[in-house]
Amino acid sequence: MEARIITDRQQWNDFIASSPCCNITQSYEWGELPLLGVQEILRIGVLDDAGKLCAGMLVTVSRAPAIRQTYLYSPRGPVVDDPHSPALVILLNFVKAEARKRGAFMLKVEPSVADDNREWHSAMQRYGFRTNPHHMHIRHEWVLDISQDEKSILAQMKEKWRYNIRLAGRKGITIRRGETKEDLEKFYKIYETTSERDTFHINDKNFYQRFLELYKDGDHVALFLAEYEGKPIAGTIIAWIGEWSWYMYGASSNEQRNLMPNHLLQWTSMQWAKSKGCKYYNFRGIPDLLEEGQELWGVYQFKRGFGGYPLRFFPTQDMVYNPLVYQAYRTLLDFKHWRDERQFKKATEAAREQKQASEKTPVKA
Repeated sequence: MEARIITDRQQWNDFIASSPCCNITQSYEWGELPLLGVQEILRIGVLDDAGKLCAGMLVTVSRAPAIRQTYLYSPRGPVVDDPHSPALVILLNFVKAEARKRGAFMLKVEPSVADDNREWHSAMQRYGFRTNPHHMHIRHEWVLDISQDEKSILAQMKEKWRYNIRLAGRKGITIRRGETKEDLEKFYKIYETTSERDTFHINDKNFYQRFLELYKDGDHVALFLAEYEGKPIAGTIIAWIGEWSWYMYGASSNEQRNLMPNHLLQWTSMQWAKSKGCKYYNFRGIPDLLEEGQELWGVYQFKRGFGGYPLRFFPTQDMVYNPLVYQAYRTLLDFKHWRDERQFKKATEAAREQKQASEKTPVKA
């Protein structure tokens, strides 16, 4: 077996799509996106004696904030069927050599396997990885099995969700596929409204344009718009690879929300993914702790109404190449998360007190 940089797009994507560790963030195209802070992309693979890929890892090269030191990161990598395979040893040794060339102080990986996978836990320990409690790629996601027929998928949904899907159609909501730059403009305008309302960061519009361009080959991506009386009021961007599909981005305006366009949008997106041969529809992020009051709680309630199950991915693993720099990095990272958690708790408490105060205020006649 031999490790090398892989430049064959089809070879790489065929391997990723066929692996149990399949994830869109390990696809060839992901490395061509304008990822924030990423300086370089490495697609490192291990070929067996027949020249077939048997292990791989898309790796980003970035600088850690504050300490400004280079590190390597593999989002949902490495990709290998057996974590105890000698192919993974060869892969990690090659990555280490690339890290030395760039003066990287660590390799961070977040494998696309379940948290309770004992084989991966024992393998990561044996290779010398350290578990890091602070993830980069959100660990907890909501997944729906769409391999069944549509009637069975609908039957798993909450009754109110099935009703809302029908309601949207009856009330005049129509779903169409966006094909032009003008359609992306419409989506992005609604997406900006969504980010302001729900206070989350979005990328520049060019990022989403590039995303649609990169995954259009083989029809691996779709933009859907929900319209009412000819006006777009919500949208989704869906992508798929192998047996998996992902609800990548979703937008909804502040208007006509009572017509439930998002329910019909999700159902249309699932139908499209199913038509591509996908078995799983990944709604992506939900709260790490499934308790009311947690961040993303409202999003979680919406997603679980469609049926499905939570999937907690493997904890973040760090391979340390420079212990001194790594210690400085962890100290700063621990402090940042402590500070962010305090700020979130304060904001939550302030919102709760404001709500209680408003409920006690007498209504004027």
